[in-house]
Amino acid sequence: MPAGGRRRDLVAAGAGLLLFAVVAAVGACLKLDVDTLRVPWPPLEAYWRPHLGPGTPAALAVAALVIGYGPGLAARLPWGTLLLSGWAAAMAWTWALALVDGWRQGVTDRLTTPGEYLTGVPRFDPVGATVRDFTGHILLYAPEHWGTHIAGHPVGAVLTFVGLDRLGLGGPVWAGAFCVTAGSSVAVAAAVALRTLTGERRARAAAPFLVLTPGAVWVGVSADGWFAAVAAWALALLAVAATREARWRAAAAGLGSGLLFGAALYLSYGLTLLAIPALAVLLSAGTPRPLPFVLLGCAVVVAAFGAAGFDWWQAYGLLRTRYFQGYGGVRPYAYWLWGDLGTVVVAAGPASVAGLRRVLAAVPEKARWRWRGGDLDRDRRAVGAVLVPCGFLLAMLAADLSGMSKAETERIWLPFTLWLPATAALLPSRDRRGWLAAQAGLALLVNHLFLTGW
Repeated sequence: MPAGGRRRDLVAAGAGLLLFAVVAAVGACLKLDVDTLRVPWPPLEAYWRPHLGPGTPAALAVAALVIGYGPGLAARLPWGTLLLSGWAAAMAWTWALALVDGWRQGVTDRLTTPGEYLTGVPRFDPVGATVRDFTGHILLYAPEHWGTHIAGHPVGAVLTFVGLDRLGLGGPVWAGAFCVTAGSSVAVAAAVALRTLTGERRARAAAPFLVLTPGAVWVGVSADGWFAAVAAWALALLAVAATREARWRAAAAGLGSGLLFGAALYLSYGLTLLAIPALAVLLSAGTPRPLPFVLLGCAVVVAAFGAAGFDWWQAYGLLRTRYFQGYGGVRPYAYWLWGDLGTVVVAAGPASVAGLRRVLAAVPEKARWRWRGGDLDRDRRAVGAVLVPCGFLLAMLAADLSGMSKAETERIWLPFTLWLPATAALLPSRDRRGWLAAQAGLALLVNHLFLTGW
């Protein structure tokens, strides 16, 4: 690998960290005047509070083990064993980071604070009537209006925790464990999709970075980790459906993907933007073949929620009004247009920035190659390594430009940012342990210097 390429990787990572430093400095200055940013430590929803906790030794141990042994094991383990090991390591990393803040503050209090999902669970009795009446309580001045997070999401988000409660798994401990377990599985789903679209070698190289992601700080414990898992498995099954030759397997995977895409629509309004990375997956696979099955699965979910009395479009229209009734109407677009990108740098990590530099540098070459009639089938895996991360980038840019994602994007954009560390597979193999150390170091710094909102 040319030395110039490695230098450019470092420059890109440095530029990403500089962007964060600049938006943090500007945010600090704005808070000295009139605080319209409405976050404690812009651009992060976090308080400056250096601390240690019971998770500190475990987090250091997990980081050291993944840095020291992760790349080698990822290259040698049987594929199934690698996936299970990666999931276990991702869970250990996420739990350890959460416990840096302690059991109560880091886990049990996360989903029970005012405005969070568990506070609304008792109101779903009976469930059917509450679902039908859900939209009547979205606006801030509506009678018995929902708390911030319940109102800010389709009814499926809170129904997740209602369902856990009805299964006898109610309360913050089960809810936190569910979010961490599900959110950690993104590392597995992304690896499955990458193996399918870009080849096993790249997927194995990406696996340690998918585990040791700074985004795990916000997976534990937030419901957005659960949302990210649903989105990730929808995309993974789409990749499988687009590449399976056996028709029944492709159909089953496509139907499963559609059901999960439909579920994602009723977990977060922002997950409509999954259409962009989904398109990138289909372009990488070179076929629209799974679309009928995907659309069928999605239609089943939409029909079920419609029959239950929840009108997605009406709820979204009311949410837009509610958004500007609260902080959304105060937070300045001009700052958060850049502040949101600063949170991506922290949640995705410096290795992701360096990997994305290589992705973007390859775009003109792949475009020229395709324009000149290159053999797409022969080089499809290399194309997929470029298209898939570009899909996630475009989704985040669309969210950023919309003005409906001002602040807290280190958490809200987890369904997109948790995939970005996979781009580190494009970095030189001899540098990967150093980049893994940078990823872990950033996560540990954030978790120990700040008390994050989630």
